[in-house]
Amino acid sequence: MATPIRPTVDRGNQWFWDGVAEHRLLIQRCSSCGTLRQPAAPMCGRCQSVEWDVQDAAGGGTVVTWIVSRHPTDPDADPRTVALIELDEGVRFVSNVVDGEVTNGDRVSLTWRDYDGITLPQFVPA
Repeated sequence: MATPIRPTVDRGNQWFWDGVAEHRLLIQRCSSCGTLRQPAAPMCGRCQSVEWDVQDAAGGGTVVTWIVSRHPTDPDADPRTVALIELDEGVRFVSNVVDGEVTNGDRVSLTWRDYDGITLPQFVPA
């Protein structure tokens, strides 16, 4: 069995993974103008502030687009549905959809899954 790939955790994303450990999907928010940004960035693209905090995502969203990903070297591995999800907060997030099939425009909701000791935010059809 292959060793699972572990996410790289550093100063720039520790806050995100701390949220994941608490089953909270956190979005970076500019402290000056309130703009949400995903992926996180060191400076707000709207007002250029470097001050930020975080906001919890409510957990709902809509599938913008998706693909079925099959492992190129392990044909027996289960395929994964990888989706670009527009969260209800207005930012987009790439994740997997589990426990069902989706099409563009479908509603999904947040769930948490553990894969080889790594907890990840995933989505299920709503």
